[in-house]
Amino acid sequence: MGMNATITMLAAGVANISPLFALLTLVLVVAVLVSLVMVKFRQSLLVGYLLSGVLISNVGLFWLTGTDRGDPVITHLAEIGVVLLMFTLGIEFSLGELRHLWRTALIGGGLQMAITTGIAGIAAKIFGFPLADSIVLGVALALSSTAVAMKSFQDIGQHNNPGARASLGLALFQDILVIVFFLVMPLLYQNDTSGVGMKVGGALLKGTLFLAGAALLGRYGLTPLLHAVARTRSRELFTLTVIGLCAGVAFAGGALDLSLALGAFAAGLVVSESIYSHRILSDILPFKDLFLAIFFVSVGLLIDLSVVVSEWRLVLIGSAVILGIKGLIVFGVLKVIGLPGRPSILAAASLASTGEFSLVLIGKAGGYRPFDPGTEQMLLACTAVTMAVVPSIMRMAGPCGRWLERKGILTPHKAPPETITSTQAIKEITDHAIICGYGPVGRALNDALRRCGVATLVLELNSDTVRSLKKSGQPVLFADATHPEALDLAGIARARLVAFTFPSVVATCQAVPLVRERNPGICIFGRAKYSHEVTLLRDLDVQVIHDERETAVAMVREAIASYERADIDPEEVVRDALERDD
Repeated sequence: MGMNATITMLAAGVANISPLFALLTLVLVVAVLVSLVMVKFRQSLLVGYLLSGVLISNVGLFWLTGTDRGDPVITHLAEIGVVLLMFTLGIEFSLGELRHLWRTALIGGGLQMAITTGIAGIAAKIFGFPLADSIVLGVALALSSTAVAMKSFQDIGQHNNPGARASLGLALFQDILVIVFFLVMPLLYQNDTSGVGMKVGGALLKGTLFLAGAALLGRYGLTPLLHAVARTRSRELFTLTVIGLCAGVAFAGGALDLSLALGAFAAGLVVSESIYSHRILSDILPFKDLFLAIFFVSVGLLIDLSVVVSEWRLVLIGSAVILGIKGLIVFGVLKVIGLPGRPSILAAASLASTGEFSLVLIGKAGGYRPFDPGTEQMLLACTAVTMAVVPSIMRMAGPCGRWLERKGILTPHKAPPETITSTQAIKEITDHAIICGYGPVGRALNDALRRCGVATLVLELNSDTVRSLKKSGQPVLFADATHPEALDLAGIARARLVAFTFPSVVATCQAVPLVRERNPGICIFGRAKYSHEVTLLRDLDVQVIHDERETAVAMVREAIASYERADIDPEEVVRDALERDD
């Protein structure tokens, strides 16, 4: 009786809590616990997020939130995640990289999408799906998980592999195509087929005009706004502006019936080529990671484990077919455009799964004509399984490629030299010096290192200085050196040294532990004005330039020189003077 009373009271308390807040709390707590287990077994965190959703959905935890599997709150949670994903995708979408990868993206991506969509669409039609559903299923199964692929390349230390570049090219094409498909998909479900060509053209024109309008707004409205906000040096205001920009343009896209996803992508695209793109990424990445987790958990929430268990053979067969056919298609396409065998295998492994936007596409189509629940559960389960195994397949790709080369099945050859864009130069720079701050000290250090042939990368928060450095060809990021995301973007793990050329010891002390965490052996230089600050920095194993001492030495040297006393060592005089002061 006591236990029942307690449960009743708890249920009554839960009923007074917002379902969205309750669900978000449960999602985050379970995701942390499951992810800790995944890290222990060296598995992808994205797999942990999926399993978290499956766990919540199938072990009776929904009652804690006052929701169930079909509650719109879950859909709203996923939609927020999609908006943030599309915004960061737009920021990371570089027109410079697209120009560099145009052959891989256009030819390779076009062939991959056409072949995979054709095979999957025909198969769906044979199994009795209507034409519109067959087309949607074909496109959905042709899409891959960009998030899983790119994160897995980073996890295995292969982000500069030619296979990673090829994978990025194909992923860019997929991302562009899914944006276009969002525009034309409503027309597939219209009963009136007259004038379809005009309707498709009109939808594409509306989307193009929206993107063009967003670009103009970014250049003549939002960019000056970002300049003004950047000059305030306020991190809070800058982050608020970025989130407001994302939400505002996404809302405009939704209001024009172009979907929130397209609006968020356009918002990211607006700032992708600006000097603020790296700073925005460093500010938004924590939010992206949060909502990426929420999105994948929300996918798991939709999976009914009883259906999956009862049809486990079909799930395994379907997942194996998707991985096998898509992997072979990607491999064949990349061989056709001239990529070596081993990188082609790695890229094929990374893109063999279906992806997050496959699920978004299926969800959007369900708004026009819902799929059969059994079919939807099969798609969800196969997507979860294929995404979950991609990191493991990618780890096997290298040994598999070497074995095939030894057997003579694959012939290794060198890829043709490629032109490196400025964005790529920042991503691929190594053994470089990171100079934080570009005042007189930073400028002098940068010039000296470059004259010695040392590659340098500047982190600076003065937007005018950043624009000037970009014009001169100096690798530079508009970023705060105390942000871990900014250090990651600067390639801190690959750097030889980092110099904090500004006199703020507080900022240096904040940044040093982050630097050491990412690169324990890196050489760190810092500035200190006063003696107690020298001790503080040396305790952090920083090589300190003491402003007071250096000024004193210079002044003593010049003063003694005026008396022509060559027998006196200025350093010794200063040291004695400072010791007496202490």
